[in-house]
Amino acid sequence: MDKVTKMASEKPVVIFSKSSCCMSHTIRSLFSDFGVNPTVYELDEIPRGWEIEQVLARMGCNPTVPAVFIGGEFVGGANEIMSHHLNRSLKPMLKRAGAIWV
Repeated sequence: MDKVTKMASEKPVVIFSKSSCCMSHTIRSLFSDFGVNPTVYELDEIPRGWEIEQVLARMGCNPTVPAVFIGGEFVGGANEIMSHHLNRSLKPMLKRAGAIWV
């Protein structure tokens, strides 16, 4: 878990993803529309990505991808991110984390 926590805290927005996951692509596109350049870890393309996926599952990520961290804090998956977006709380979170300026 320490490795995931460290990876998630290194940048303002971190997404654990899989290259074949359409919801991961959707969330990356949403952040791109905001002008955010998230750090994305494709678990199916990095060495020992399956270990990170197991840690995410133990953290309560279900499904395990996409798993989004903003400001080092686990925010959730696609449903949670879209809920924050729809209730207009996502943009302030991104501002507080320093991922966007305006």
